[in-house]
Amino acid sequence: MRLFSLHVLAAGILGCVIAVPGAVAQSYPIKPIRVINPYTPGGGVDALLRPLAQKMSEGLKQQLVVDNRPGANGMIGMEAGAKALPDGYTLVVGTTGALTMNVSIYAKVPFDPIKDFAPISNFADSAFILSVHPSVPANNVKELIALAKARPNQLTYATFGVGSSAHLGTELFSTMAGVKMLHVPYKGSVPMVTDLVAGHVMMSFDSMQSVMPQIRVKRLRALGIAAAKRSPAAPDIPTISEAGLPGFELGSWYGLLAPANTPREIITRLHGELVKALAAPEVSERIKSFGAEPVGNTPEEFAAQIRSDIVKWAKVVRAANVRAD
Repeated sequence: MRLFSLHVLAAGILGCVIAVPGAVAQSYPIKPIRVINPYTPGGGVDALLRPLAQKMSEGLKQQLVVDNRPGANGMIGMEAGAKALPDGYTLVVGTTGALTMNVSIYAKVPFDPIKDFAPISNFADSAFILSVHPSVPANNVKELIALAKARPNQLTYATFGVGSSAHLGTELFSTMAGVKMLHVPYKGSVPMVTDLVAGHVMMSFDSMQSVMPQIRVKRLRALGIAAAKRSPAAPDIPTISEAGLPGFELGSWYGLLAPANTPREIITRLHGELVKALAAPEVSERIKSFGAEPVGNTPEEFAAQIRSDIVKWAKVVRAANVRAD
């Protein structure tokens, strides 16, 4: 009789253990969720993230609170996300630069882009626009390349950090065009665009959501979009391929991740709410209005994309010999 009781007790304990993940998923979330944005407030990531976070808050019935943690080319925010408790209450936005380029550029990166995160989904892709200050005597890509060749190392190009997607992309542009230009790094997209508009630097590659407002009021001049085809959000801007540098493409993806070891049930719940939010017209149209494209791939597809891009950009870093301390 006592042996039978012990078996019943053991079975009960096992049943409780098995039921815990389901219970976690059913009760989650019970408090607000912090979403770390590793870039400056008001920049391109904010523009895409905030409408998505607001819509996901409705589905989750808990607020998604955006926490901007800029610095070190996104590494400060990414490290905070990697080291957070894996309980679903801290998420982080990863970008092409922060997650897949830094590992090839910096000798020490305070996180492992594969082992330290649980991918949820890539929620948007955005091609970059090549824009110049109106004082620059170049009205198209061909004229800019000719100007750069005539003035080696005199044209200044701004980026939002050493080793950022804008930096590596411009190095790739320079290699393909056979020109040499002077790099001026900033601590984020917002101060970079501010100085570009003021004429302190001459040109930059940046996301459409960051520069289109300035292009529309003619404070900046767009020379081309670094995509395979023109954007419906700006159909009058030619692709860089058709404007003078065939085959050149550059952009960034924006994805949501959780710390590694976050329960799979929570990842599944968050992915489901993200996909539902992207399907809402007010969110998808808002993202498209910035020239970006909603994605919403699976956690597995996003993980494969991260691994593939690490390999891709490592080759570019080696070819351009870009290193940072």
